[in-house]
Amino acid sequence: MGLSDVEVAIAAARAGAEVVARSYGREHVRRPKTATDFATETDLAAERAIIDVLQTHRAADARTGEELGDSGPRAARRWLVDPLCGTLNFAATTPLVAVNVALVEDGTSVAAAVADPIADELFWTDGSRALVRRGDGPERLLGPTGVSRLIEINCDGPLDRPFVGGQLVHDPRLRAAYGPRVISSTLGVVWVAAGRRSSYVSDGSFDENLHFAAGIAIAEAAGCLVTDLVGDPLNTGRGVVVSADLATHHEVLELVQPHLSAVVMADRRGRDQ
Repeated sequence: MGLSDVEVAIAAARAGAEVVARSYGREHVRRPKTATDFATETDLAAERAIIDVLQTHRAADARTGEELGDSGPRAARRWLVDPLCGTLNFAATTPLVAVNVALVEDGTSVAAAVADPIADELFWTDGSRALVRRGDGPERLLGPTGVSRLIEINCDGPLDRPFVGGQLVHDPRLRAAYGPRVISSTLGVVWVAAGRRSSYVSDGSFDENLHFAAGIAIAEAAGCLVTDLVGDPLNTGRGVVVSADLATHHEVLELVQPHLSAVVMADRRGRDQ
């Protein structure tokens, strides 16, 4: 019998994570994308290792990778691959990175896996349950909780306009209620599912976003609340809030709300130019 979808996701994420772990701490060749973003040879090698697994076990499925783009046939089932989320952290020997693999079918995540290659942790979902395993230890169901009072804020925002992440970090109202953290990796999303963060906030569009698809699928399966920045369903283009429970979610949305008008106005000015 062949592997199930979630087993393929796990095998692919592990293959990428093994490449990343072997290369961690070494000197790396940087291939610039922008002034503040780049890929390394490890990003490419990890993506190739993931694609090899997908080609072996799901050759009929489509694939979209962060570095290599689209491959495979045109198909309703598409694997979204982010081989190394947190490349800047990785290149600076900062152990906050993730390998993300998600299978999306008709707009719905069917299976997903997120590997932390440095901590040797694997998070995954089959679409109904969300679990974690460290090394060869036992698997455990993920249990989100807001008890940490830590909020993960994505500050990898645009340079030409205000964005919510940058404003939240210096908002005294937020800092009076939560301890803001900025790890610059989608690893923070599954940390909400694991109870290590109360919430995660990011600007951006999340329509089959290959950086976030796996983490969001795991968070939703774990029972987290996931909406855009105003509390509506995702895919509006208005960012994401992932929270451990309803009370935390409402509180975070209220803290975000005052910062949205500046962001919305900046978006409108950008579209009018």
